[in-house]
Amino acid sequence: LHEHSAESTEVVAEVDLNEVPVERLVHLMHEHAINSVLLSAKHTFFGNVEKVIAACELEGVEVWLTADFFKTQISQTTIDDFHGMPMLVFRSAPGASWQVLAKQTMDLTGALLLLVVSSPVLVLAAVLIKLSSPGPVFFRQQRAGLNGRPFTMLKFRSMVSDAEQRKHELELLNEMSGPVFKVSHDPRITRVGRLLRKYSIDEFPQLLNVVRGDMSLVGPRPLPLDEVARFDDLAHRRRLSVKPGITCLWQISGRNNITDFQEWVRLDLQYIDNWSLWLDLRILLQTVPVVMLGTGAK
Repeated sequence: LHEHSAESTEVVAEVDLNEVPVERLVHLMHEHAINSVLLSAKHTFFGNVEKVIAACELEGVEVWLTADFFKTQISQTTIDDFHGMPMLVFRSAPGASWQVLAKQTMDLTGALLLLVVSSPVLVLAAVLIKLSSPGPVFFRQQRAGLNGRPFTMLKFRSMVSDAEQRKHELELLNEMSGPVFKVSHDPRITRVGRLLRKYSIDEFPQLLNVVRGDMSLVGPRPLPLDEVARFDDLAHRRRLSVKPGITCLWQISGRNNITDFQEWVRLDLQYIDNWSLWLDLRILLQTVPVVMLGTGAK
């Protein structure tokens, strides 16, 4: 038994239930006028914990139970309420907070504002795509969203209309390690598409995905379902624990110049583990010159 006295009016007892029986604890609470009991249940049975809590309830003494009986490497532990039942929550992605609410508000208002401001460019891009090559204006593809849930991602079509059918012809030219497919001088890209890609104009329709709630302005880039299915390391799936975004650390750290998928994932997990509203704002500000200058675009 260890006593911690921060002030003369407050005494907290730290108890190891392997060493102190409940009856002894009750006697010590009376002897030392203990205000609170701090329990460590790492090496004991939960039945003993229940007995101590019941004894302290009768005495009107509060109990603090350390939740260190489960070892985690990444998750942060919080307490929540589930229909009246106290729950330990192990969370490895940002949880509900005012910052998350602010991010959602920023996503919606920012996407709507950008759609309005960029509308002349969007109309011009749509006209050029339609006039330059046969096929639809938009490219639609199933991508992995939050927790891997499929959604239809929108882009301006920057390739020939049968690009997906011809993908297997270029597999030997893939420059990315891992399950991701990228080719620098992809012959399927149209002349207009190359211009759209250089300044990321082809990505602008994803603002509609943000408005619909499928994506965020900032977050790991959404990958096609078949590429996610080929993840050879389950830890890579943690990048799916937040909404995918239009831009993230990968875009401002070299974009397509990064050809190592492990490095790509490392940047995504770095974003998740260090997320804050300020980080989102910083990434958005740094994305502007990257897009304007066409840095790293292919």
